[in-house]
Amino acid sequence: MITVVSGAAPTDRLEQLVAKRNAAASASSTQTRIRVIILFMYVALSIAGSDPTGGAGLQADVQVFRSLGVHGAGVITALTIQDTSKVHQVLPAFPNVVLAQIRTLLADFIPDAVKIGMLGSDDVARMVDLGLRELGGAPTKRPPIVIDPVLAASDGTPLLERRALAALQDLISQAALVTPNLSEAEALTGCDVSTEEGSEAAASALVASLGAGAALLTGGHRDGPPHDLFARRDGGSVSLTWLEGERAPVGSVHGTGCALASAITAGLARNLELPDAVAAGRRFVAAALKRAEMRGRRARFLVFGE
Repeated sequence: MITVVSGAAPTDRLEQLVAKRNAAASASSTQTRIRVIILFMYVALSIAGSDPTGGAGLQADVQVFRSLGVHGAGVITALTIQDTSKVHQVLPAFPNVVLAQIRTLLADFIPDAVKIGMLGSDDVARMVDLGLRELGGAPTKRPPIVIDPVLAASDGTPLLERRALAALQDLISQAALVTPNLSEAEALTGCDVSTEEGSEAAASALVASLGAGAALLTGGHRDGPPHDLFARRDGGSVSLTWLEGERAPVGSVHGTGCALASAITAGLARNLELPDAVAAGRRFVAAALKRAEMRGRRARFLVFGE
């Protein structure tokens, strides 16, 4: 017998019910057992800016979520006017509209994980902080939050007001994971990340001083192999693990940081443990990089597989 189950019932409870039914079937004369196909909707929320190219920002987040079997919800924090060569203009959303989006959504349902990307302005960052308080409860009972601290575009265009750093740091204290590149980690911590020792100091500061549960310092902008550094709270200290990376010979690719943070968020939404979600996210992006295709005048786009 095949039973299809859909909805939001916890998977472990369904497994218990199936085991109980199968045990009863084994004790009966018919020996009919049940095989269950579970159709379970996991939901991840992206709070991010809009990228009309679809290569980064909220559009890319939703693509990644869907590729990994997670429904993507979205709250827009800013509009950008950009193409594959540069960002021409940044237009932060009205802060009260951002807050209203978050509050209205969270009053209806709670996502399984949240990803925060581009915030644009200090006022928007503070409204995101205020809106996420609607999640309530202790941090350990809230859906995990992943923060990709987008400070500037690859062409150097600022994507976050300098005065918003304090608000971003407040948000980081609520995050299960923060995923800065080298320049973002330096701006957030003040550490010189040009050496391995400096990178380790920055990753440790993101956890020990700014309060993130963990940090993944990405190495794509590093000279040489693009190794990432994973820092995680371990009791009263911070554990550091270097994760080896291999540089794909594909040139400039748009949206790799967004895709990595989104893939990790999707893993957390699907109840993966954080180290497993990080490993799965890195594999996902590595595969997408190998399939990257050129569109427009400047950048390649990641190609997401199943």
